Amino acid sequence: MSQRNSTYYRRKLKKEKPEAYAKYLEKRKEANKKRRDVERKRWNEERHTMTNSEIEEYEVKLKARSQLGPRPGSAVSGSGYSLEPRPSLTWLLILCTHPQNLISTYNMAQQSSIESTEKKEGFRIETDTFGGINVPEDKYYGANTARSLINFNIGGPSEVMPIAIIRAFGILKKCAAQVNEEFGLDPHISNLIVRAADEVIAGKLDDSFPLVIWQTGSGTQSNMNVNEVISNRAIEMDGGVLGSKKPVHPNDHVNMCQSSNDTFPTAMHIAVALETFSRLIPAIDALAAGFDVKVKEFENIIKIGRTHLQDATPLTLGQEFSAYRQQVVNAKERIQATFPRLMELALGGTAVGTGLNTRKGFAEKAAGKLAEETGIPFVSASNKFEALAAHDTLVEFHGALNVFACSLMKIGNDIRLLGSGPRCGIGEISLPENEPGSSIMPGKVNPTQCEALTMVAAQVMGNHTAVTIGGSQGHFELNVFKPLIVSNVLRSIRLLADACVSFNTHCLQGITANMDRIGYLRDNSLMLVTALNPHIGYDNAAKIAKHAHKQGTSLKEAAVALGLLTEKQFDAWVQPDLMLGPK
Repeated sequence: MSQRNSTYYRRKLKKEKPEAYAKYLEKRKEANKKRRDVERKRWNEERHTMTNSEIEEYEVKLKARSQLGPRPGSAVSGSGYSLEPRPSLTWLLILCTHPQNLISTYNMAQQSSIESTEKKEGFRIETDTFGGINVPEDKYYGANTARSLINFNIGGPSEVMPIAIIRAFGILKKCAAQVNEEFGLDPHISNLIVRAADEVIAGKLDDSFPLVIWQTGSGTQSNMNVNEVISNRAIEMDGGVLGSKKPVHPNDHVNMCQSSNDTFPTAMHIAVALETFSRLIPAIDALAAGFDVKVKEFENIIKIGRTHLQDATPLTLGQEFSAYRQQVVNAKERIQATFPRLMELALGGTAVGTGLNTRKGFAEKAAGKLAEETGIPFVSASNKFEALAAHDTLVEFHGALNVFACSLMKIGNDIRLLGSGPRCGIGEISLPENEPGSSIMPGKVNPTQCEALTMVAAQVMGNHTAVTIGGSQGHFELNVFKPLIVSNVLRSIRLLADACVSFNTHCLQGITANMDRIGYLRDNSLMLVTALNPHIGYDNAAKIAKHAHKQGTSLKEAAVALGLLTEKQFDAWVQPDLMLGPK
């Protein structure tokens, strides 16, 4: 260090030449300002490459920095210390000059962070391991949830975690508390958790669950959201202070014997099962019943069939609709075939599937409680490692939904084509006229229910792509696309169920057959000639069909003109009602 910058020189200058010393201080202040500007620029550049957690960690250390004081042997006024942000490497070098104070200083800084958090009006201060944070006074969630709202501001209200997951979590936390009581949890605390969880299940606390789907892939933030809400509501019921974590702690009590890694997949299965049993299966049954009515109503109406969108041999309208009914019945059976695996729950696997921090028998008892609570035969997963690391079951389940979507696409397209017209289309059936179809063409009515049904089918097919990709993202002991998977599965269940109800109610039940149009198209079809194959052979029958098509005549006129058979023979052999099955 030069004499000019030494402590001795500064003292001498201050004593002998106060004016010069004042200029020196001004220059030093300007130099420090430039240095701080450079450091601030470096920090702003570096923070763009840091994760939110790294920034949070650095800010805590920055607060600790103010507790250190000057370096040993340095002059306070000329130490050059700055409380401006420094890059992480610079901070570590500073900290290493005081190794004896490293741990105590960090702890002091963490407490300082909590105490120094400025409370905003209408908010309360809640804490987590990162320190204090403002939480709205009228909400039951805590610091983890509030921090997630900041870190994952993605998609807005339309992307909020499905409420079915929240309900499932409520059921899970209730049953877990009851089982934990058997293993020693204070009955008073257990009772408070159960009461608060019941309110979650009943939907009384819905506005305290604001987190979006797009968060950590394990669903940790949503699990903690539920833990915090139940904890704070339980505390309130007990007359305590929200955010105090006393007497009910979100982690130690509400999350007892649990991890996000096993609770979220458990909630996934519970939610999907509940929605399937309460919503989807009844809708499928109603749609199948609706088709059954039409099969019987149309069983004696003979029409022409179509293959490759070209004329084919006859069948009844009832037979045609029986195919739609069977597709719906098969869809239900495919979905039900996944139930044995859907009933298996991951709860009890905790972090990686080993069951660390649970008790022997907890997983089985919890599954039994959940089965009792829901009326669905849930069981503990036979292999918790698979239950956490993979979600093949939900990929399989959605695969069944995807097949159903394919069926509904075919059904919707068929019915709107059969009803096309009214004068220039196929027009064999008439669809209910529910609303005006055009803003410019007066009197136009469109097959809107078919269009809605097929759009839903397309969306479900798209959802299946997302579920498939999500299901493939199991890295070692944990799949980290859980929220994406379950949100798409639940969306598909809801869309398919609602679309089935809407189509059945507003379209299928009101379909009628247009007998004149059906008869005209049937009797003028060239493919009735197929009935002549056994009598005159395929080649001669083909000559009749081609001649009739080229000359614009009927099959009978073409057959007689070609001298291949008489009118009497034609009438005896070509009868649509005798062409509906094997002889």
